[in-house]
Parts: sequence; C-alpha cells; structure tokens
Amino acid sequence: MYTTYMTILSNDQIQQLNNYSVFIQTSGTTLFNGNNIASALPIIKLISSAPNDPIAASFFMRRVGMFISMQFYMMTMYDEIWDGPLDQLQFFGTTEYGNKTISTFIPQEYFRDVQENRKVDVQLIWEQQCFPIIEQLRSQCSISPLTLWENVFGYLLWHYYTFFENPALDQKAWHDWNLLKDPTIWKAFTSKEYLRFYLKERNPAELINTTVRTTCCFSKDIPGLQKCGFCPQGK
Repeated sequence: MYTTYMTILSNDQIQQLNNYSVFIQTSGTTLFNGNNIASALPIIKLISSAPNDPIAASFFMRRVGMFISMQFYMMTMYDEIWDGPLDQLQFFGTTEYGNKTISTFIPQEYFRDVQENRKVDVQLIWEQQCFPIIEQLRSQCSISPLTLWENVFGYLLWHYYTFFENPALDQKAWHDWNLLKDPTIWKAFTSKEYLRFYLKERNPAELINTTVRTTCCFSKDIPGLQKCGFCPQGK
C-alpha cells in the first residue's frame, strides 16, 4: 500500500511530529518495529518499568497513539500522511522528563499527499497501522481492546477540538472527523465501532475536560507518570 512518491516536510511539520515523540531522524538504536511488536513486550516492560504485561502493553499503545494521532493531524492540517510498511514504523528507547520511554522513528521518504478519496487513507491508518499493533499486543497478554483503542482517541480529541476552533480548517476538519467514525470503515476490520462508543454521540468540545474514558490506561501505575485527565476512576 505504501508509495515511493515522497513529500518534503516543513520545519513546522517536523517540530509538530517531534512534539509527539515522532521523529524522521532517530537518535537511538531501533529496538523493534511495527510488525514484530508481539515479541517486543519484554523490552517494553523493561523500559517502562511496568509491573505486568497488560500495563506495559497499555503504556506502549499510548506511545503508538501519538503516532496515529499525528497521522490524522497531518491529514487535516497538511493533506499528507505517512504511508510506509509496518517494518519501517520503528521504535527506539529514549528519555523524556527524566523517565525512560519509547519514541517512534518514521523515515521521511514514506510521506505522501492524501488521496482524493480521503476515506481510503482514513481506513489505511485505522486498519493497516493501528489495528495490527493492537492485535499483536493482545496476542501476548490479556488486555481489553477498548483500553488500547482509548489510548489513541484521547489525543484526537484535542487535535480536532483545536481544528474546529479554526475557521480556516473547520469545514475540512469536520469532514475528516466524520470519516474517522465512518461505520463502513470500522466494519471492514472489527465488529465494534470503538470510536463511536468512546464518543457516545458527543463532539470534542463536549468531552475535552471530562472523564471520557470507559477504561483506565494504567498510566498511574508506570513509575514517573500520573493518572491521565480522562481517567474514569475516582480522583
């Protein structure tokens, strides 16, 4: 599905990616990639200091969520996405705010313009990039798929909340937002429309400061991290 038609990223685009721990140049050794995550859970557990495999899986999916959210951010903001094979979606160890963590490396050559039929690219991101990682993690430990999906959705809420406040992007953002929830896309690879279940017919402005999650992401159980703002558990 990936293409050889390369688009050159601007400094602003690169900085935005970096803000979400996604890099087009790696500063460390690749530990594993998108198609061998199932065997990488012990590494993830070691780096995160997670007390068990499900918490390690959830921790890692939050990191993947940054990449997926940036895919949709780049789509709406710049009409570009990263369309590389899973073995080129690479992960390396790094340190953020004094804590060991995992960051994402994606070679720039796989960025391309969004297709005229934007639905095709939305489905590509959900079905061929996000879903396979969730399936690999679930093959190694007992964790709710909803927990893993919700680890991605929280970032999207903020991005589209800000898009809807921007008159220059509002119309395109609503078009993309509706595609993100499109039932025909979700039914192509799963029996449950996880994003619709998460949103419960509400929009980002209604959810941005609420405990929108149904499940806990276990962020509070990772040394150095805190409970996330969307946590359904009592404060």
